Amino acid sequence: MAGLVARTGRARPVTAAVQRTPLLIPLAQRPGPLPAVLIHPAGGGLGQYLALAGRLARHGAVHGIRAAGLLPDEEPQDSVAAMTDAYLRLIEALPERPRLLAGWSLGGVLAWELAARLAADGPAPAVALVDSFAAHDVFDAGERAGFREAIEQSVSTLGSGPDIARARATAEAHVTASTAHRTRVRGSGPALLVACASPYREQQVARWGELADRLTVRALDCGHFDVFEPAHQPALLGHVDAFLAELTAGPEVPEAVPGAELTAVPRKDKS
Repeated sequence: MAGLVARTGRARPVTAAVQRTPLLIPLAQRPGPLPAVLIHPAGGGLGQYLALAGRLARHGAVHGIRAAGLLPDEEPQDSVAAMTDAYLRLIEALPERPRLLAGWSLGGVLAWELAARLAADGPAPAVALVDSFAAHDVFDAGERAGFREAIEQSVSTLGSGPDIARARATAEAHVTASTAHRTRVRGSGPALLVACASPYREQQVARWGELADRLTVRALDCGHFDVFEPAHQPALLGHVDAFLAELTAGPEVPEAVPGAELTAVPRKDKS
């Protein structure tokens, strides 16, 4: 059978690499047609994904990838390419190939890059981008500084001493990675972009539209750092639920996701 969900392939045994690594974390071990991997945002943790992981677990096993740098004797990575290489090895060691990769902010960018790598030798996974940007050149220097400060503040609740020092160093490395990276690879699988309210949303949508063959855009009426607040998380989860329902509706993945509340954005080929 063809289609994203139907082509699951053979299950592989859990390898020693998966059992040893502190970066790959099993979040839900349920059988289902849509095994998923959640990729950390800037800062490296996975705590904000708990409710999202619960929704994904309705459709299959869920793993999370946290960033290096948060534990003693770890060095943070400051390159999207380096993180993609490292995380691809983790994903390839999973017992089952993921059918969905998802992430917020930097996590969505990493999910996109990983999906493109996986598509080189198999079915293209679906990707869920939670307010991710294909490039940060839409922001001026002052806005990038504000972004860095907001991430610093987001990790300041972890405490003090060595733990907070590692968290800040990891966050700084991820801001460096985000600022330097420009997404160029095309995506052939279905993709969801949940775009937060900002002056740059139109540019954000247009850039992903240039890269995606099948992009669905949903709006979230809050700021980038408010996505997982209790007031806004139900809307986010509703958008993800609708996307997952389309992916699991039948053996074939549609050319674009239809529906009154879903906007399919056709790819714009570059001249």
